[in-house]
Amino acid sequence: MGNNHNEGKRFLDSVHQFFDSAASYSRLDPGILAQIKACNSVYKVSFPVEIDGKVEVVEGIRVQHSHHKLPSKGGIRYSIQVDEDEVKALATLMTFKCAVVDVPFGGAKGGVKINPRTSSAKTLEKVTRRFATELIKKNLIGPGIDVPAPDYGTGSREMAWIADTYQTFKYGDANALGCVTGKPVGQGGIRGRSEATGLGVYFGIRETLLDTELLKGKGLDGQTMEGKRIIVQGLGNVGYHAALFCQQDGAIITGIAEREGGIFDPNGIDIKDAFKHRTESGSILNYKNARNYENSLDLLEMDCDILIPAALENQIHKDNAANIKAKIIAEGANGPVTRNAEEILIQRGIVIIPDLYLNAGGVTVSYFEWLKNLSNVRFGRMGKRAEEASHRRLVNAIESSSGKSLSPQERALLIQGSDEISLVRSGLEDTMINAYHEIRDVMDQQKIQSLRTAAFLTAIEKIGVSYEALGIFP
Repeated sequence: MGNNHNEGKRFLDSVHQFFDSAASYSRLDPGILAQIKACNSVYKVSFPVEIDGKVEVVEGIRVQHSHHKLPSKGGIRYSIQVDEDEVKALATLMTFKCAVVDVPFGGAKGGVKINPRTSSAKTLEKVTRRFATELIKKNLIGPGIDVPAPDYGTGSREMAWIADTYQTFKYGDANALGCVTGKPVGQGGIRGRSEATGLGVYFGIRETLLDTELLKGKGLDGQTMEGKRIIVQGLGNVGYHAALFCQQDGAIITGIAEREGGIFDPNGIDIKDAFKHRTESGSILNYKNARNYENSLDLLEMDCDILIPAALENQIHKDNAANIKAKIIAEGANGPVTRNAEEILIQRGIVIIPDLYLNAGGVTVSYFEWLKNLSNVRFGRMGKRAEEASHRRLVNAIESSSGKSLSPQERALLIQGSDEISLVRSGLEDTMINAYHEIRDVMDQQKIQSLRTAAFLTAIEKIGVSYEALGIFP
């Protein structure tokens, strides 16, 4: 526990240092900057739960970092290592993450000290509902107050329990489902949410590869994903989907690092197949044709074009930063690169695509889900057929004027209207592209070396506008 507290503190210090270095470029009043940096509120709770006939006390925490926009937003993680500083760091990052991608939320984060891997579903349900009740009693959760989401150790099942508990207390509230995002589709969730963070990582890497100015002299041929060698750390939701979308676009996944060890194959690893192997055997090791590594951290130092750390924070630090051979580090996880490591990596010419931009796909699609819950209508429901009718008229007009007719497949492809998943993905793609160019513009204007500092500065300026608009500051 002591060790983890140090990790949490290191992570929080790291986030604050990143903030400070970006804030030094800002012209905002120092008092406003201090307010933007501070955590607004921390709520800690202990409650008894009966587990296997014994009463155990479970600790929970919810941090609301910023209320400059409401609701505040952020995941709830289940882990024995949950620590106040770590949750504060994650809540702080959420504030800037939302601002970078123009999602109108303040940042929050929560944690419950429990091991989801060794607890029964019954225990997890009791704990989840009880934690939700504690938040409801204090008015700390709601569609316009604070909206949790899944995080490390939680998923759509836990979100459904929270939503159900909330609806029980707030009977008759038509917006009640908007109290939490990442729910199953049948219970107010949105199509495309589960792969959203990984897909956002893919869009962000793709946009960076097109940036010839930034990548000049880095030895990355071509502006496409084709043939790029990728090592991914963490085969959870984010790492799996990020690697899958990159692979589908022509990248070669050469290494996968997980808790139990890592595997490496220069000829490429089929991500779906490796995931299936791990699910069936309980370990990523001994995958066909791949070399085993007992210490998965060795894989971070292997030669590759793009390294995607998608596991936990503080994975690349001052002691291993000098050994990193990747040309691009794409932060799928929150805080995988420490402040000290970043200085070493930037001096070595390695490009870091920062977490507060790159893994914001999850909160972007959570925002779409929240909008869906408040409007009580599925995206595409009203427009799909109307779109198809207008496309059909266009195709018919082209066919009759050209005298050529299209095959049924071509017709179907051209006529197709937008359904929920295509609208969600298009909204996410647009968000990731626009945010990247905003960050790059700030980088050029302020002559900033790192994408992260520029991303933080972009966010700080946007949040500053919210405070200044209140008119209570000079």
